[in-house]
Amino acid sequence: MFPDVPDTGLPLSGLRVLDVTIWQQGPYSTAMLADFGADVIKIEGPDSPDPGRGLTAGGLPGKLNGYFETNNRNKRGIVIDLKHPEGRQVLLKLAETADVIVSNMRLGVLDRLGLSYEDVKARNPKIIYAVGSGYGPKGPHAQWPAMDTLGQARSGMMMMVGAPDQPPTFSTVNTADQVGGMMLSYGILLALWHRARTGEGQRVDGSLLGGQIVLQAHHIATSLINETVPERRFRSDAAPLWNSYKCRDGRYLTLSMAQFGRWWPNFAAAMGLERLAEDERFCTVQAMLTNRVELVAILDEVFATRDQWDWVNDLCEKGLAVAPVQDYGQLEDDPQVVANRYIQTVPHPSGQTLKLVAPAIELETTPGTFRRVAPEFGEHTEEILIEAGYDWDQIGHLREVGAVGAK
Repeated sequence: MFPDVPDTGLPLSGLRVLDVTIWQQGPYSTAMLADFGADVIKIEGPDSPDPGRGLTAGGLPGKLNGYFETNNRNKRGIVIDLKHPEGRQVLLKLAETADVIVSNMRLGVLDRLGLSYEDVKARNPKIIYAVGSGYGPKGPHAQWPAMDTLGQARSGMMMMVGAPDQPPTFSTVNTADQVGGMMLSYGILLALWHRARTGEGQRVDGSLLGGQIVLQAHHIATSLINETVPERRFRSDAAPLWNSYKCRDGRYLTLSMAQFGRWWPNFAAAMGLERLAEDERFCTVQAMLTNRVELVAILDEVFATRDQWDWVNDLCEKGLAVAPVQDYGQLEDDPQVVANRYIQTVPHPSGQTLKLVAPAIELETTPGTFRRVAPEFGEHTEEILIEAGYDWDQIGHLREVGAVGAK
């Protein structure tokens, strides 16, 4: 189904990861490791599959599940009942030869199952025990439930998005889950590097709240240093050269030119508005900001005379900092997305094709690869157990008592 792309030779080949995660934060962190060669084993319960399996592409029947496929690519799947005593022993046996175990269950869930860090460490002292939490491992609210939008809300992110006259707005692209997963993957790699030098395993935590705070690091630092709380802004409050404009075809572009002296004369000339560069209303930074509403109105009229990409090509070729505001439908044909293969087409056993977002980090010699689609529920159960040293009689017993395998 796939080109012959072996795991060996990739940066993380030989690394084994036990993935006890659901939804997005945890699964995406391990998918990042799998892209670069890690053998990631996705563990689900017989009566508790990853809820992400239930999501489809916009609810359309017959369409592949882009959410689950994205977050679980390149993994193998096994079904283990961790509430069953023999199922617990299976996981601990797998942990003996694993490098990393990752979970994003609510804090305390694995502890109650006898699968705490100390439990796993007793079987494998070098294990990296990684936890994707909601609000961090310490503090009075460490065990509170948390989801993506709650991380956005508590971190201050929602108070920075949208116009001032609108209620707080959350991002629909799951920034807390996605950034939380990236930070967790980063933490795992740091712990692995420490272990390579010292032989020591350790616990790692990456939280939704922490990831969202890091995402806003300089904004938060500036606010705290200045002892001010930034307010959301209307478009009319933004600087004219740091703003978005509607073009003739109904699409938008955005300008990002903060250094007045560097950009303004050349931009005015490129727009055919040379006269404005000498206009006393706009000839200094302060004057332009004072009269921003007037200048934005002028630029609105001019940008409405040509299509989005006409303007973008013209202005960028003249060295100006401009970009199209694109929807997802435009991304597939964006020449930079195509050239850098940020979106790749992957064959699927169903006969359909998946268009998946590739790793955005480019390693020249050992790039990340798509080697398998997301596993079917328990698809590799027997294969993984045989690798762990179980024989067919033992596997049959485990299935019979309900410790492994789908019911």
